[in-house]
Amino acid sequence: MFFIKENYSHPSFKLGIKDISNAAPGIAAWGMMIGVAMIQSGMSVFDSVLMTLIVFAGSSQLAAIPLLVAGAPLWVIWATAFCVNLRFVVFSAHLRPYMMSWPRWQRLLAAYLTADLSYVQFVKRFEKPATDLTGQRSEQAYLAGNCFLNWASWMIASLLGIALAHYIPADWGLGFAGVLALVGVTCSLATSTLKRISSLIGGVVAVLFFTLPLKLNILIAIACSVFLCLSLEMLVVRYKRTFASSDDGDTYE
Repeated sequence: MFFIKENYSHPSFKLGIKDISNAAPGIAAWGMMIGVAMIQSGMSVFDSVLMTLIVFAGSSQLAAIPLLVAGAPLWVIWATAFCVNLRFVVFSAHLRPYMMSWPRWQRLLAAYLTADLSYVQFVKRFEKPATDLTGQRSEQAYLAGNCFLNWASWMIASLLGIALAHYIPADWGLGFAGVLALVGVTCSLATSTLKRISSLIGGVVAVLFFTLPLKLNILIAIACSVFLCLSLEMLVVRYKRTFASSDDGDTYE
């Protein structure tokens, strides 16, 4: 993606940058908060930088930091990060038809670079996968531009937060500001009734089981939210099929 010269000169590359530019300041602010949180939680500078470069997932990092500090078992940390990022399994399944013509190394790079907003803006811009080389090049250039600014905003701000963490007073409330930033992102992504129900269920269950150790309330909240929303979706589909069948019967009568 980033290493293909044709992408930089393609009009869709600039379009991808333009679409994500409005969200870039918020992404940078969130990245800086994560950087500060890692250092103030007791992680070393080396570990914080390594985690920033390798993980590149704010919600996963935020969930893992207190577990690392508390000395939680490795399987709990991995399970928590896995569940928090389960949405990317859905994202990748949706993006598969768009990227199957790409070389494997480009697909792997896209898997690392693609974030929530990049995915949302990409599928809004390209509702169906292109079937010709020109369209595929446009898709690739757009995603490259979008991911580039998203990744750069996050990395620069997060590394800056790591560097300045010892100079930022803890009573500034950066942790609470980070929670508010996540709430804002969640609300902006809750664009359908089912997504809003999912958010509500997850929030209620997380609060009900807040006293569980090792942040296990997050795992339970995710599991309940996914199970109940999948059940609701199946009921809706079944209802629509039944309703459609009854309409067909009325028509033939």
